[in-house]
Amino acid sequence: MKLLFTNIKELLQVREASVLKLSGKEMNILPTIKNAWLLVEDDKISDYGKMDDLSEISADKTIDLTGKMVLPSWCDSHTHIVYAGNREQEFGQRISGLSYEEIANNGGGILNSATTLQNTSEEDLYDQSAKRLEEVIQQGTGAVEIKSGYGLTKDAELKILRVIKKLQQNYSLPIKATFLGAHALPLEYKNKKEKYIDHVINEILPAVAEENLADYIDIFCEHGYFTVEDTNKLLKAAAKFNLRPKIHVNQFNAIGGVQAGVENNALSVDHLEEMKPEDIQALKNSETMPVALPGCSLFLSIPYTPARMIIDADLPLALATDFNPGSAPSGNMNLVVSLACIKMKMTPEEAINAATINGAYAMDLSEKVGSITRGKLANLIITKAIPSYTYIPYAFGSNPIEAIYIKGKLIK
Repeated sequence: MKLLFTNIKELLQVREASVLKLSGKEMNILPTIKNAWLLVEDDKISDYGKMDDLSEISADKTIDLTGKMVLPSWCDSHTHIVYAGNREQEFGQRISGLSYEEIANNGGGILNSATTLQNTSEEDLYDQSAKRLEEVIQQGTGAVEIKSGYGLTKDAELKILRVIKKLQQNYSLPIKATFLGAHALPLEYKNKKEKYIDHVINEILPAVAEENLADYIDIFCEHGYFTVEDTNKLLKAAAKFNLRPKIHVNQFNAIGGVQAGVENNALSVDHLEEMKPEDIQALKNSETMPVALPGCSLFLSIPYTPARMIIDADLPLALATDFNPGSAPSGNMNLVVSLACIKMKMTPEEAINAATINGAYAMDLSEKVGSITRGKLANLIITKAIPSYTYIPYAFGSNPIEAIYIKGKLIK
């Protein structure tokens, strides 16, 4: 099947050679072709160029995109899409003055979600999660990472990961799975954190590996959750099963989690709302991608990741949604790109690069998605008729998307 798009107002994120990631000043460069054409053959990008240079191409279907733009679909490298129920009651509690940490200490938060999930069947959990996945695809996401972490028992964590595996089998976009058993401390392990870490390492982790249910390992390295020592212990154990780290660090406090991630060859360190100069230094000359989650900052009214500090230090930065029931109940990457510009002072070019190429890197998918490159998957966003690509983050309350293609097939 050959699909030819013609008269594209602007083709965004065009990379002749596949790029792994962009850092520093590179992030402010967004290669585009105006008045372009794009050829999709089966599930991949086959060719592209300027309309003036378009020769006769035999295509099964030709689509005129006059006034519209095309860009690679968003790459959301940090989500918790597989959860049960919701936590809208805590939303009201926060409005009344309680902090996220206070709600968690009162039995809410992650433990609340874990109890709900433990009492939800695998079939029901799949149905709820599939609806969320379909929603984010409609909003332009064409590659996604999904974490466990709302189970906190062996059976419940495996349930989540099996649901993720079923989503991988039933949906055509790339989906990466992360085991986050150390997301919070279950009530039965209160004041027995070392025993819980040992339980995760000795009981749950081998079962996850035996069923080949995860690509990555994660831990919430934060005051009141898990220490740097806990983090190092778990990540070293996971390395024996070839699970590379993608970890939660620096959400509320900078306690050395970034350094632990880098030392353990983490693919990404995520959140980073609090950053110290030593965190920036640790990331330099590493292969670890910093990931910002501005939707969480918006929802919890906490600081935003200091993007300018990171990018101006010649580091890369990726953007993701953190889609979860408690601190970021939205998987809308368009909103994330807008927040990055409005609240984090990123340019539209930096934000688009962070949400495409660098997001792909944070899932080890740089060779498959994230740019308009020959041979990459044809996971595409077709915009409505818009004046420029800056309009995407500018019109933060509007839906800029007209159509979505995943592996060359129309989804929306």
